[in-house]
Amino acid sequence: MRSSALLVATALATLLPAQAPRHVPLIFDTDIGNDIDDVLALALIHALEARGECRLLAVTITKDHALAAPFVDAIDTFYGRGDVPIGVCRSGVTPGAGPYLGLANAVDDGTTRYPHDLASGTDAPDAVAVLRRVLADAADGSVAIAQVGFSTNLADLLASPADDISPLTGTELAHQKVRVLSLMAGAFTPIADQHGEPREYREYNVINDIPAARTVAASWPTPMIWSGFEVGLALRYPNASIARDFGWAPHHPVAAAYRLYAPQGEDRPCWDLTSVLAAVRPEHGYFELSEPGVVSVADNGVTTFAPGAAGQQRYLRLQDAARARIVEAFVLLASQPTR
Repeated sequence: MRSSALLVATALATLLPAQAPRHVPLIFDTDIGNDIDDVLALALIHALEARGECRLLAVTITKDHALAAPFVDAIDTFYGRGDVPIGVCRSGVTPGAGPYLGLANAVDDGTTRYPHDLASGTDAPDAVAVLRRVLADAADGSVAIAQVGFSTNLADLLASPADDISPLTGTELAHQKVRVLSLMAGAFTPIADQHGEPREYREYNVINDIPAARTVAASWPTPMIWSGFEVGLALRYPNASIARDFGWAPHHPVAAAYRLYAPQGEDRPCWDLTSVLAAVRPEHGYFELSEPGVVSVADNGVTTFAPGAAGQQRYLRLQDAARARIVEAFVLLASQPTR
């Protein structure tokens, strides 16, 4: 009998149009500021790039707060990649600061604690322009996108017309340049409510922009891998790692953000990291994949999956035996020291 890792690799080879490149060109689309797993996922991306496994082309943001882009710039600069393009949306969705974005303005004795160039998201370019530019410059069929926030930016990309950046529409650019869209969104098993009863689940990344989620689910032109709420819920980042593994930097922005988000020292679910691993390390067998099919988003935000051989979409399935290995990968990568 073939191992589950081999089964997953075989399934991905069937799903995707070409073998993943060694240095996966990656776009990270995030609602950073709304949870801490976005920050851990960005740290994980920088570790994977340091290992030669991916190349971060851009970070686009779906949280509409002026400090989200400076915070991303501070993280990228901390890891030595302060020139990564950053794009923002101006949707009005989740405009609150959250507990840790203010770290972008932290000062010690008159010196910026986490250096960065971008002072405000109001100075950042529009996310769609950034997406169009990096896709236009990319090799055909090469780019992986990890969408771990709302579908706002990608829906707007699909609707974008040809312009001076590219003679292709957004849909044509995505079809020509993107290899796979790996998105943390939806739920594909019932989730227990406060009374312990399993219910249909309206997942956060979907319900904050349902029209955009419906557009991406129905119209995205390349293979898609969905990581449902149930997957990350079962994979918790250990708070003990924050105290133990990040001390190599006297002021570590990832650890500082975690402490502000989880001041009681709780372990946190790791939804967003799953989509990054699925995009960059599909051959590692961390997850099993559903059969191919199509995901639909209802008017109320509930996601459903209909199997069908002609579909280009699958969703991740987590096996209990894989949990410890996946969490270990999260910890080793997210806490990896910079060179």
